[in-house]
Amino acid sequence: MKLLPVALAVTATLSSFSTFAETDPLDNIQLDDQQPLVISPQSDIPDGIVFSGYARYGFHFSDDTQKYVSADGQLIGNAAGRLGNESNGGEFQFAKGFVSDNGTIWDVVVMLEHWGDEVGLKKFYAGATNVFESQPNAYIWAGRDFHNRPQTGLNDYFWMMNDSQGAGIKNLEFGNVKFDMAAVAQVVDGGGTGDSGNYAITSKLHGINLTDALDLSFYANYGFSSKNTETDKDTQTCTGIGADKQCYVDDIDSYQLALELNHSVGMLSNKFVTRYGNNVDNNIFNKTEDLSTLLMQLEGKLVMSNQTNIEYLVGYQSLEDKNASQDDRANYSAIVRPTYAWNNIHSTWLEAGYSLVDFDNQSGQNDAWKVTLSQNISFDMDSGARPMLRFYATVGDSNTEVDLTRGETGKQDTFAVGAMWEAWW
Repeated sequence: MKLLPVALAVTATLSSFSTFAETDPLDNIQLDDQQPLVISPQSDIPDGIVFSGYARYGFHFSDDTQKYVSADGQLIGNAAGRLGNESNGGEFQFAKGFVSDNGTIWDVVVMLEHWGDEVGLKKFYAGATNVFESQPNAYIWAGRDFHNRPQTGLNDYFWMMNDSQGAGIKNLEFGNVKFDMAAVAQVVDGGGTGDSGNYAITSKLHGINLTDALDLSFYANYGFSSKNTETDKDTQTCTGIGADKQCYVDDIDSYQLALELNHSVGMLSNKFVTRYGNNVDNNIFNKTEDLSTLLMQLEGKLVMSNQTNIEYLVGYQSLEDKNASQDDRANYSAIVRPTYAWNNIHSTWLEAGYSLVDFDNQSGQNDAWKVTLSQNISFDMDSGARPMLRFYATVGDSNTEVDLTRGETGKQDTFAVGAMWEAWW
């Protein structure tokens, strides 16, 4: 997956961790000249073009055909941990803000991404705020954007990733609670300008402060298709012959429901996520009939001192497919990453992770573990500070008893070394 396959990234708040996320543990880290992800009347609109993004590039040498460590069939992103275990890529964004004489505030944003052999258009949208006197903070947008893509960092997993083009409104306020809603379409395969025929209504209720230390968000998304669904044309049914022949695509609906609970007290912060998908996993557009998925995940960070942190994650996701029950499985994941800053330039990180894939209807399990030691040169002492130069070594192995993608079973040991720079700005 793309970093952070993004890692962390900030797209205009910027957005994102790893391939950019809408939220991440470092949302409070911003630069004065960055374009907020969602502008408001309180936003300080800079002059000129704002350049922001996320990127990581470097070299990664492995002594085995399996360059990166993973368990075949795992479901929770980079479930054995991402440090020293992720590929190259980046997202590069340009934004321009405008303040109208009538008081509205606008932004126009374009982003290019590079996660494969080609550079593609990921974003191109415009939005405005301070439009309605009764809802000055509401932000109305239309175009192509990152959409509905919350993420956890240690496994670089976007537990929803519904990027699309369409229109919507964010930050409708009902007291202290905020509401987002959009109607969006999946972009046609190959990165064209049209719609694939898969559509969705998405919503998010957020800013629900249960206590000073607890806040809650809810997500509810509904996916549906037109008769011209590109990905379903092979399954269309036809009636009549010759000039009277008519073909239709069976419409598969889908939905996602999710809860995100954030807890922060003193030097400890935690994020608990649970998500259920009907006919989908983390992407509302990629539908499979009679599929159900359930995710539960806890990610946290303990700041022990200015120099020492411990980050951790435990996760579980199950997949049940009534039409391919041999693939039914659950993925268990655990990652821990202690970090130590020697000063405000040099730091050392150690990450250990384990991923287990347990199959319901096949005799066997797949698992993988890895340990990565990374020596870093970074912008500042905090573990979230970027830019960063990273020099690392990874050891680990994977054991495949049930072959889903690799073409063979057996054990594979991995030793890898690499150097990478990473930044979000």
